[in-house]
Amino acid sequence: MAVLDDLSGFEFEDLIEDVFRNLGYENVRQAEKTADEGRDVIMEEVVDGTRRAVIVECEHTATVGRPVVQKLHSAISTFDFDGPKRGMVVTTGRFTSPAREYAGRLQQNDDPYPIELLDGQDLREIADEIGLDLYNGRIEILCDETLRPYDPAADVDAPVVEAFRDIENIEAADLPDSYSAVTFRPVVAVTADTNAVFETSVGVIHRINDRTQFVVHAERGTPQVVDGDVATLVTENLHTRIELDSEQFGEVFDDVEEHRFGQTQTEYKEWAVERLQDHHTTTVTYTGDNNVTYNKTCEPNRSDISVQSIEPVYLPEVRHTTDIQEYTYPYEYYAAGPSRVTTEDGIHRCVHCEASGVDEPYTYCPNCGAIACDSHIKTERLDQEPVCTGCAVTERFALKTKYFYDEENLEAFRDEYAAMPLHEKAMENKILAGGGVVATLLLVVGLLVISGII
Repeated sequence: MAVLDDLSGFEFEDLIEDVFRNLGYENVRQAEKTADEGRDVIMEEVVDGTRRAVIVECEHTATVGRPVVQKLHSAISTFDFDGPKRGMVVTTGRFTSPAREYAGRLQQNDDPYPIELLDGQDLREIADEIGLDLYNGRIEILCDETLRPYDPAADVDAPVVEAFRDIENIEAADLPDSYSAVTFRPVVAVTADTNAVFETSVGVIHRINDRTQFVVHAERGTPQVVDGDVATLVTENLHTRIELDSEQFGEVFDDVEEHRFGQTQTEYKEWAVERLQDHHTTTVTYTGDNNVTYNKTCEPNRSDISVQSIEPVYLPEVRHTTDIQEYTYPYEYYAAGPSRVTTEDGIHRCVHCEASGVDEPYTYCPNCGAIACDSHIKTERLDQEPVCTGCAVTERFALKTKYFYDEENLEAFRDEYAAMPLHEKAMENKILAGGGVVATLLLVVGLLVISGII
């Protein structure tokens, strides 16, 4: 297949590994490149409840003859696997008649190690199925599945209503409908195994046996690993994926947007392998046979890293904005049905000082629509209801600042204050009044002591 001629033999094996992983085979991995025993890719399949090993020989040549098929048959018989085994030869070119006849006889004779042959035409058909770009040997991402953007058992505004429950002085029934928008952002969940052994003349000095799982933002630009909470949201909900139906979601949200995957699946795999190489590279100190201390940098080879799965899916990013009088409150999160990770919470944030935190007390000001922290919320003197410092009209009475919704309330209290007896006016500043009482008592006691009465 001329379009793949530029690939080296190893690159072709990498490609075939990705192809079979996309076709649904399990535990797909490459055999050791240093000792080719006629098996390049090893994988497993489950047929009628029975797990079977599949040993694949990759031939990046124009013609494959009978000796290659015979060699694979021998390799299958010696492969250590507790269960049934079969083989497969994959080539970009074609098989000779003797090769096809040999494989056919194995099938007809119910040989315990049958061999399937896939030629260039078969690869073309597979390419259409999995999105393989034969012109550059890269596998495109074909994904039409998403995590659920909302809880189907609740209203789409339910998370906003829930967030407002912590705000004092406002009821859910009084909330206006929020504007809702969802952006389907592409992510890729990667699972990879790293197995490497580093030896010197003194023996093994370092081992790596690690399984790594991470989730990557897969839009244009350099891939970025998502934060831990978001990664957990994705990996724990992959089994709940549903079809991304923009028309259906358009009936639920006010705005729907879908972003494209920025790179091919092959490119994300290559990036993941390079990242894991860097992650596992370390310097080991050891003592040689001559009692001299040495430092050795242990960097795993690309062949030491086996990507077990690359699962693309769309991650819904939901944005709600709630307009209340003069203010707009954003609330944004990544969603997976009833589960979500909040990325912006403008509800639990003081509009005056930007203080934020779900555990802090916040109060709604019905006068202007502000949500304010304790430092910026006061009690309205006339109506005894909350009012924020941003909209309140103020005036000092008995040397203490009082807060009012508007000039009309202030004027009404002026009249009320003017009609108060002196002791009630004094009580408008309880601290000052209490201090005056204490000072008077101290003065009286002092006079009694001076006069000798006590």
